[in-house]
Amino acid sequence: MSSTHSLRDAALFEANCVDFLSPGDLTKRLGEGRPLRIKFGMDPSSPDLHVGHLVQLRKLRDLQDAGHQIVLIVGDATAMVGDPSGRNKLRPQLTRAEVEVNLASYTEQAELVLDMQRTEVRRNSEWFDRMDFQDILKLTARMTVARMLERDTFQKRVAANEAIGIHEFLYPLMQGWDSVMVQSDLELGGTDQLFNLLVGRQLQEQEGQVPQVCFTLPLICGLDGRKMSKSYGNSVGLTDAPKDMFGKLMSLDDESMDEWSRVLLRLPEAERLALLAGHPREAKATIAEGIVAFLHGEEAGREARGAFDSQFRDRQLPDDIPTLEWPAECTDLPLSVLLGRVGLAASGSEARRLVEQGAVRLDSQPVLDPMCRLAPGGELLLLQVGKRRFGYLAARVLP
Repeated sequence: MSSTHSLRDAALFEANCVDFLSPGDLTKRLGEGRPLRIKFGMDPSSPDLHVGHLVQLRKLRDLQDAGHQIVLIVGDATAMVGDPSGRNKLRPQLTRAEVEVNLASYTEQAELVLDMQRTEVRRNSEWFDRMDFQDILKLTARMTVARMLERDTFQKRVAANEAIGIHEFLYPLMQGWDSVMVQSDLELGGTDQLFNLLVGRQLQEQEGQVPQVCFTLPLICGLDGRKMSKSYGNSVGLTDAPKDMFGKLMSLDDESMDEWSRVLLRLPEAERLALLAGHPREAKATIAEGIVAFLHGEEAGREARGAFDSQFRDRQLPDDIPTLEWPAECTDLPLSVLLGRVGLAASGSEARRLVEQGAVRLDSQPVLDPMCRLAPGGELLLLQVGKRRFGYLAARVLP
């Protein structure tokens, strides 16, 4: 073991937790003096993990280093149903082929944080593919519709007259059945997973197992202040190149820095508060460097910060350049339209005129084509209109 924590260190489990059910049950389990089986599920609903997953993965690594057994459930069966957590729309179902494509690099990405030699990896298709229709009926009989509708996600959708598919009711039952099959002692998830985790407790108790302890960690916001999600275009991938990762992180919403510095950067509290009391740009750069360093090494973190500074800060630009948000529901836009939408020009016609006059620059390079198209994502670009209008935007120029 590389950690100084002991198998009986309850504080290690409870640090930064939002929900913990229940400390008394944990104390009993720890009193047995054995490694606990700690379950964590990841559905391959997209090809990549993002920085938001670091919150849970780092906690799991802490517990792994203390000697406990991490059981990673790769939800190839549940991914085809689709987790309704936080969804206000009926989610499209994935095919098995789509899931397999997404699954290809999942364990490799998890290995950026976890020691996979000491991690038990299970696909839940291992047991669900063996079930016949009678088995599914028996599983659904374990919970009432009234109990399922207690879930806040479903309540909101009913109130808003949004569709709920019958298959979505299966998801909590399937996640809970995973706990039965791997006999988990504890299950970790984000705060949006609490209902599913509690279903696991219920099913284990029905099967004569000791119900698992459930603990949740906070969900960090994405770059625009909303929940981090690839579908929102506000996420940062765990496998992004250091320079790209740093550039994206520098567009982090200012209001999110407090939580990111506490949950992800893990600075001592006095140092963290001093950082946040200083200039927001420097605080954001320190957070970005720390995350890049954790995933790619300290040298990569320093180099990414240095490259960003030489590209932007050292040009004697204003200190208060705002970070702009890509216009909602737009996949790509002509430069003349984009400038108007993000507030750097009064209108599209003014933007077109300024571009044609050579008054518009991308990363200090003049752009003369008003129909030059940009798309969201990629590195942080500096948009400059004239001598006084500036903005950073996570975007890329299309060929």
